[in-house]
Amino acid sequence: MRIALLTEGGYPYATGDSRLWCDRLVRGLAQHEFDVYALSRSADQEARGRLPLPPHVRLVRTAPLWAPQDDGRTYGRRERRRFAGHFRELAAAICAQEDESAGDRFAAGLYGLAELAAEHGGLYAALRSEVAVRALEAACRAPGANRAVQAAKVPDYLAFADLLERALRPLSLDWYDDRSLGAVDLCHAASGGSAALPGLLGKRFFGVPLLVTEYGVQLRARYLAEGGTGRSAPVRALLAAFHGKLAAEVYDRATLITPGNTHARRWQERCGADRAKLRTVYPGMESERFAGLGEGGDGGDPGTLVWVGRVEPAKDLVSLLHAFAEVRKAEPRARLRIVHHPYGQSAVAAGYLAHCQALAAQLFPDEAADAHAVGDNPVSFEEIGGPEVPDLVDAYAAGSVVVLSSVVEGFPVSLVEAMFCGRATVSTDVGAVVEIIGGTGLVVPPRNPRALADACVALMRDTERRERLGAAARARALELFTVEQNLAAFRGIYLELISHCPVRREPVGADGEPLLFAHPAEAHVPGSWARGASGPGWADAASASQRVGAGAGTGPGERDV
Repeated sequence: MRIALLTEGGYPYATGDSRLWCDRLVRGLAQHEFDVYALSRSADQEARGRLPLPPHVRLVRTAPLWAPQDDGRTYGRRERRRFAGHFRELAAAICAQEDESAGDRFAAGLYGLAELAAEHGGLYAALRSEVAVRALEAACRAPGANRAVQAAKVPDYLAFADLLERALRPLSLDWYDDRSLGAVDLCHAASGGSAALPGLLGKRFFGVPLLVTEYGVQLRARYLAEGGTGRSAPVRALLAAFHGKLAAEVYDRATLITPGNTHARRWQERCGADRAKLRTVYPGMESERFAGLGEGGDGGDPGTLVWVGRVEPAKDLVSLLHAFAEVRKAEPRARLRIVHHPYGQSAVAAGYLAHCQALAAQLFPDEAADAHAVGDNPVSFEEIGGPEVPDLVDAYAAGSVVVLSSVVEGFPVSLVEAMFCGRATVSTDVGAVVEIIGGTGLVVPPRNPRALADACVALMRDTERRERLGAAARARALELFTVEQNLAAFRGIYLELISHCPVRREPVGADGEPLLFAHPAEAHVPGSWARGASGPGWADAASASQRVGAGAGTGPGERDV
């Protein structure tokens, strides 16, 4: 089977989203051939290089979403008229209030632009042209337009046109022919949004089934990120409407959707995904890395709390520090180790880290155990790979309780890692936390330092309870969140989709010409034409095939893996 793996800002690059999951998927399903179609997000990501690829990755095609991609083509009068019609449909759907026709108009405009780009190119210049800006202005001012976009002005139209061109750049790529996406058996998008656009066109142009996997819902991530961009309110509203309608189109056209948890699944259903297409497949993580700590008898320092993750405002370390101040009142010898990843920090994350360090210094002045000791702070900020924490496993080994204090989460990886290590956990009730924990840890409301502190103290004082919860957490993680269960799920899904949605194409030779007599004539007879001595005849098989085709249950149903 030949699979096209569609990614945005991740695999096969060494940095970015879902790169580890995609690498494990490709290496674990070596019986299939993979073609990788990757959209990069920055020059820095491309400069950091790619992961080494296994030999069954036959093809890698890449395209940047960050650099101009002008093919130098311009439209004649007929093409300009055609572009204007399709873009007006798209703009009207983006700006309109939600109704039943908006989705159809969005799809008509999107695929019309894709067909125009495939035939004539030139979409880069057209999307930035005066024709596009005037169409946006008309759509924003039309009767029935969304109130949030009616206040848009010329700078807003120009800004949105630039962002829209980048989002629609996959429409102009040269990936849509019989030797690229037309030659695969299945398109597997590793996220929604722009990564799934080539899959939409592969299905429309060649009938290739589309599988969409989302471990963090792309639409939700964009909504959260837009708040810190500094863009005007009309531009944010236009972007939100575009990405919302794109997500709805992806979910509608996808053959199957595999959310990584129930939290993501609820978002997809809210965006219009059909429940019959949804099948939960939990992410696969390497449990062997934590086996030594999880199976050993070392429960960690009972007086130490550990936090592991990326430092950013959504992790709410401020509440954690205030909670630890309450913990210190009950347990004066308690310590808190904040262990963070040293790479990929933005300016916002670096500023937030500095703020948290200053707050810790204010809340917990350096203290000495006696008159002859050097004072230190009970809160430490450490980097993975540094002298104090040379490896990720060492972070979880440092304490007996692992804390998650986030106010926003999708699928918290650090929580699963703590479970693999057999650690008791205290978490805030956000994202997929309750689904992951499943009763093997304590869960408190977010932004509630008092509740967080009480839960931590309760576990620090009860060794037997910590051990019991840690053992249960490790057993649950080994059952649900290993690489093996993830690969088994997708191995079955691939075969199921191909059996229900086979791509019909004529076999061709090396010269591109159709191969004569590639299929024996008997292959066109329904049922099993190679009848054995005791096997059924083709007439029996044909009638059985008709009975199955007439009944229900021939498509992928709803179940959790």
